[in-house]
Amino acid sequence: MPKAVIFGAGKIARGFIGQLLFDAGISFAFVEKNAELVRLLNGRGGYQVNVLGAPEKSERITGYAAICTDDPDAVAAAAQDTEIIFTAVGGKNLDALAPIIAHALRAAPRALNVITCENWKHPAAQLAREVKRIAPDLKAGFAEAVVMRSAIEPNAEQLALDPLAVNVQDYWNLPVDAGALIAPLINVPGLTLVNDFAGFLERKFYTYNAANGTVSYLGALLGHTVLADAAWDARIEPALEQVYDETGRALSQKYGIPLEEQRAFANTSRAKLRDRIIADNIERNARDPMRKLGPDDRLVGSARLVEQYGIVPEGLATAIAAALYYENPDDPSAVELQRIRSEVGSEGALERICKIQPGERLYRLVLEKQAMLEEKEWIR
Repeated sequence: MPKAVIFGAGKIARGFIGQLLFDAGISFAFVEKNAELVRLLNGRGGYQVNVLGAPEKSERITGYAAICTDDPDAVAAAAQDTEIIFTAVGGKNLDALAPIIAHALRAAPRALNVITCENWKHPAAQLAREVKRIAPDLKAGFAEAVVMRSAIEPNAEQLALDPLAVNVQDYWNLPVDAGALIAPLINVPGLTLVNDFAGFLERKFYTYNAANGTVSYLGALLGHTVLADAAWDARIEPALEQVYDETGRALSQKYGIPLEEQRAFANTSRAKLRDRIIADNIERNARDPMRKLGPDDRLVGSARLVEQYGIVPEGLATAIAAALYYENPDDPSAVELQRIRSEVGSEGALERICKIQPGERLYRLVLEKQAMLEEKEWIR
C-alpha cells in the first residue's frame, strides 16, 4: 500500500513531489479528478521527468498508483497505510477538495501531516478550515510548502513519446512550515523544515512574486511570450532593479536582514527569471491578473509594504500600471479586467480591484507611470 498520497496529478504533483518521493524510495498514490489522466497513469505504469540543464538527473517515475476522486473506497484504502498527504491541485480547488481529504483522514489509523504545495495565499489554513468544518474532531497537521521548482509542458516530440512527461527545473528544495506539523515528518530528501515560516514566506513572496509580476506584465506589453526573454530585456531591467531595491530595503528593515544578504536572495530570483533552459511562458505567469492586482497580492501588497518603511514604490507602481493593461482573450480574468478598465478607466480599476483610493500617493504614482508607459508607446 502507498506510504504517501498526492492529491492532484498535474505537473507539480508528477514532476516535483512524485519525483522526490520516488527518489526517496517511498511508494505513493495520486488521487486525481481527471479520469483520463488516471487511466493514462495506470495504463502506462510510468512517466518521464526531464530535468532541464541536468539530463543526468532525468528519470522515469514508476511504482505508483493512481485513483480517481470519485472512488472514495479506493481513496480510503490508500489512506489506511499512508504516512503523509500532499496536495497540488491549485489553490482555487482546495475548498472542493476538503470533503475527500476529510474522508482520507478519517480512514487513516494515525494523525497525519497534510502538506499543501500550492501557489496560493495561506492554502494550508484554508484547507484546514474547510476540513475542520466538515469533520471538527479530526486531528491533522496542515502545513504549507513553498514550491520553487518550475514545471512546464514538454515539446510535441517529447509528448509523442510520453503524454505524461514533465519538464522541470533543476531545483530540489521544498521548504515546509515546521510549526504546523502534528507528527514527525517522513524522511524525504528535499523536504526542508523552516521554523520562521511566516517570515520566510513573506520574504519569498515580496522578492520572487513581485519581480515575477513586474517582468510578466511589462514583458506582455512589449510582446514577449517567454519569461526569460522579458527578464533579459534592457528596457525592463530598470523597473525590475527598482522593485528589487524597494522590496529589499523594506524586508531588510522588517526582519533585520543585512541588506547584502537580501540582495543575494534577490539575485537567486533574478537568476530564476533569466533561466533560458526552462522556457516558462509569460501567459502562465501573468494569468489571473484580477487576483494578482489585489490589495494584498504581489504588486499592490508589495507597494503597501515598502510604503510602511518610507520607501517610494516607483518600480512597483510601474508594474501595477502595466498589469492594468494586460490583455489575453483566453483568460477570463484578463477579459474582466479589460471590461472594468473600459467601463471606469484605469482610475476606477485602481479603486475597484486594487483598493487604492484617489488622494493616495500610490494612486497618483501609478497614473504617472501609466502616462510614462503611454509616452513610450508600451501602452497603446
